Amino acid sequence: MKLSPVYMSQKTFVFNSEGKFLTLLRTATAPTRPLKWDLPGGAYEVGESPVEGAEREILEETGLEVKNTQPLCLVGELNENKDWCVTVAYRAEAEGVDVSLSFEHQEYRWVSKEEFLTLDSSDKWKNIAQENLA
Repeated sequence: MKLSPVYMSQKTFVFNSEGKFLTLLRTATAPTRPLKWDLPGGAYEVGESPVEGAEREILEETGLEVKNTQPLCLVGELNENKDWCVTVAYRAEAEGVDVSLSFEHQEYRWVSKEEFLTLDSSDKWKNIAQENLA
């Protein structure tokens, strides 16, 4: 049996004071899932804790600082390249509302769970929202 790489990543449901969370539209040139609605997150960097990695990605992709970052669930699946990917999903609270998008995304929205479920997003994020958000 051939062993393939295992990739670790994280995504965060970042909530505002109104109880809505932030979703980001990937650009048309994104290497994976172009023009799909996504959550802030990405790969961990060597030496950072899981929460530090999640908060760094949020800051890089949205310009937002967050607080009360808590693990929500853990999901493992084969990615588009048939590599095993383990994703930690978090929940956090935004400390502001002024979003400044990175080059990776072209639009953002603050949405309810019900609104998010109607968007063109991955089944993985929709399932996590459905199963873990009130």
